[in-house]
Amino acid sequence: MSIPVTLTIAGSDSGGGAGIQADIKAMQANGTFAASVITAITAQNTVAVTDAFELPLSLIRSQLEAVLSDFSVAATKTGMLSSIGIIETVSQVVTDLGISPLVVDPVMISKSGFSLLQDDAVDALTRLMLPLATVCTPNAHEAARLVGGEILTEQDAREAARAIHAMGPQAVLVKGGHLDAEEDAVDVLFDGEVFYVLRSARIDTPHTHGTGCTYAATIAARLAHGDSIPDAVTSAHDYVHEAIKAGLPIGKGHGPTDHFYFMR
Repeated sequence: MSIPVTLTIAGSDSGGGAGIQADIKAMQANGTFAASVITAITAQNTVAVTDAFELPLSLIRSQLEAVLSDFSVAATKTGMLSSIGIIETVSQVVTDLGISPLVVDPVMISKSGFSLLQDDAVDALTRLMLPLATVCTPNAHEAARLVGGEILTEQDAREAARAIHAMGPQAVLVKGGHLDAEEDAVDVLFDGEVFYVLRSARIDTPHTHGTGCTYAATIAARLAHGDSIPDAVTSAHDYVHEAIKAGLPIGKGHGPTDHFYFMR
């Protein structure tokens, strides 16, 4: 039996709820084999990120070359690309090898407020990674940093998605868990022509650690199976909603979503 191979290029979360650990779980739970390239190591748990260390650029490149020389990767997802050097390294390999489809999750800050993207790297992320993206998946806070201004409503999310699309991605998904002015969680997908709006009732739970990583990784998994962008995003939206509903009360802070809720 053949199985699609997906690749995550992201930071490691020692608590296992977000980052590359969440990506691997989501990709495997959605029927793909997950390979990984670690860009940084973070010290974190359900309460906070307390430290981070970037891997040498040569080692990041070596990981990419090792995976891509051996596996036929059907879809790739990027997460924490914390510095200009890492962004330049990853974008160069993606460009040279024509890696596609590519889901770019513009990870900027942890739930506890720890910066996961250096201030001087935002422009590099915009210039070098966004034009390579099949789907770019900012949450409302990340979209606001990319375009400026607050994003509180569905209309704000639509305008932000249009503005970010102009930066080069094939499609933009503004994730709506932080749209404080909306009663429901509202995700807005824009492919340059059509807006797709995905609504779900908010779930009263603190156990949402890693939802953004999980969402983007699941989109990559669905693209690896051959889904269209709208179908991939819709499937990922539904999967993440159920994973949040089954969130795990592990640790003293924001517990992780349950990537394998369907096995309990």
